[in-house]
Amino acid sequence: MNEATGAIKERMDISQKVVVASHVRPDGDAIGSLLGLGLALLDAGKSVQMVLVDGVSSSFRHLEGSELIVKEPTGEHDTFITVDCADFKRVGKVFENFGQPDINIDHHITNERFGKLNLIEPEEVATAAILTNYLPIWGYKITKPIAAALLTGIVTDTLGFRTSNTNPSALRLSAMLMETGVNMTDLYMKSLVKKSLPAARYWGAGLSRLEQEDGIVWATLTMEDRKKSGYGGNDDADLINMISAIEGHKVGMIFVEQNDRHVKISWRALEPGIDVSKVAKHFNGGGHAAAAGADIPGTLTEIQPLVIKTTQEMLSI
Repeated sequence: MNEATGAIKERMDISQKVVVASHVRPDGDAIGSLLGLGLALLDAGKSVQMVLVDGVSSSFRHLEGSELIVKEPTGEHDTFITVDCADFKRVGKVFENFGQPDINIDHHITNERFGKLNLIEPEEVATAAILTNYLPIWGYKITKPIAAALLTGIVTDTLGFRTSNTNPSALRLSAMLMETGVNMTDLYMKSLVKKSLPAARYWGAGLSRLEQEDGIVWATLTMEDRKKSGYGGNDDADLINMISAIEGHKVGMIFVEQNDRHVKISWRALEPGIDVSKVAKHFNGGGHAAAAGADIPGTLTEIQPLVIKTTQEMLSI
């Protein structure tokens, strides 16, 4: 272990009451990393609160331990850990006055190193991959439920091993996690493939207004789309993964209207060598080269042309 990971082990060893949190509108890596670390700490006899302010979407409720995740922390704690968060505000407003995280574990290149102890490895495909490497080194056993959570993080953040940063290490880690008895096919189908009927209708609304311009392809999802389809989330229901499969473009994007006069934007690099994280960072968002996102205050009509133009200019498309 290097100095940082050794210090993290020491801090976790002495902790008794731990709060683990991840970002708003959590994806598979946020949920998988939160569960993987939280369950490992629980198995070690610690009191653990796993917190996601937006809760767990239906796509990940099959994961063992997901029922333990709460929307806000209560009571006392002696250690506060964030996972898969590039900046502190992404954990949500309930943590505004919670104090500086003791430990910050993440793989986003835009991470602001906001913790007292920071383990940031941008070369890893997912935060879950970082935890898969270090949990055994820190003395925690990776049981089947923990492996299922971590494998979900790796599979979803690589879009089923399709992103340009997928590497042999990610495949080796996945094989190791499968050896605990985890059913990869089942996880893959539930996390990436299967969709509810409302989600499929929501996709249909977005796909009906696909647009393209100078190497960028994008879709738009409105509040009205969400209402008509009956989709309960405030995200894109992973439609960005479908956008990423469209041929002949360099960047895929999706604009999702929010109910607080904000627009959530996701970028995907569709060719190697394109770094969409710098565009997201420009708009106070974050991510990594292959995938990034931001929440921008304003209306769709105000934001969309500005973001498309900025994306074209910054990436020289």
